[in-house]
Amino acid sequence: MERIPMTVKGELKLREELERLMKLRPIISAAIGEARELGDLKENAEYHAAREEQGVCEAQIRDIEYKLSNMQVIDVTKMNNNGKVIFGTTVSLVDVNTEDEVTYRIVGDDEADIKKNLISINSPIARGLIGKMEGDEVTITTPGGVKEFEIDAVEYI
Repeated sequence: MERIPMTVKGELKLREELERLMKLRPIISAAIGEARELGDLKENAEYHAAREEQGVCEAQIRDIEYKLSNMQVIDVTKMNNNGKVIFGTTVSLVDVNTEDEVTYRIVGDDEADIKKNLISINSPIARGLIGKMEGDEVTITTPGGVKEFEIDAVEYI
């Protein structure tokens, strides 16, 4: 069974989403019941829409329950910072060619949000950084081409 890495915030977010979906279940069931009372089910758009919504909701619940049962929560704040890039760390990079600085936090797939500089452990940049040390220079092949970075700082926050 594959363990799914997750930060503490990622676990909390998933649990909140599961709670929201569980509260939605009875509302969808009631909508199906009301639509059923409207008559002929073959041509009842409200019934079909509610059934489709129920299917999507149940699939999301199953997906989240699977992830929660197979998760491995990694809390880097409880680890000693030895300057090594690992899952959950916040990494400050300097582009060797342009001197541009960028900071990323390496998170699980569900938590990734590039607009918030949260990158998936499975992204090319994260894969290129994992295991490297503060001060190292790394060459990473990204969808936008080959980039060279210096790891300026590694934070366990």
